[in-house]
Amino acid sequence: MSAKKESLARDAQRRWESCRRMVVKVGSSLLVDQTTGRLRHDWIESVADDIAAVVARGREVIVVSSGAVALGRSDLALPAKTLRLEEKQAAAAAGQTRLMQAWQAAFERHGVKAAQVLLTISDTEERRRHLNARGTLETLLRLKAVPIINENDTVATEEIRFGDNDRLAARVA
Repeated sequence: MSAKKESLARDAQRRWESCRRMVVKVGSSLLVDQTTGRLRHDWIESVADDIAAVVARGREVIVVSSGAVALGRSDLALPAKTLRLEEKQAAAAAGQTRLMQAWQAAFERHGVKAAQVLLTISDTEERRRHLNARGTLETLLRLKAVPIINENDTVATEEIRFGDNDRLAARVA
C-alpha cells in the first residue's frame, strides 16, 4: 500500500474511532432476498453483531431500515408489478412487524434492545413533531437501545413521502 493510502486509512480509522454516534442505513435489497421475498436472517444477524460490538464500545447507533414493504409484499402474495398506494401501505403494515421481530431477535442475542420508530416527512419538518421525535431518539440512545427507524408507509401518501430511506437516513443523521 502506498504511503498516501496508508495515511488516508489511518485518518479514516481515527475518525471512525472518535465518532460518538453513527447512522447505519440498510436497504431492502440487503435484507430481503429479491427472488424469494424472504428475509435474509444470516445477513441481519451479521449486521446486528457488528452494531452490538460498536454499542459495547460505548457508541450510539441508529439504524434506518428498509424492508417492510418487500417483506409484506411476499407475505400478502402481492404481484411483482408496481403496487397501488393502498397495496403498498398494506404491505408495509404486514412487513413491518416481521422486520422488527427480526431486528429484535438479532440484537437480543447480545443483550441489546431494539426499538421501533416510524416517521413521516412531517415528523421532520414540523418543529413540534421534530422535537418530539428527537427527544424520543435521544431517550432511547440514553437507555442504550438501538432505534430502528423506517418511514411510516402505512400513513404516508405519495405527496408526503420521503420517497426512499436514503433521504430519511440523511435527515436522521
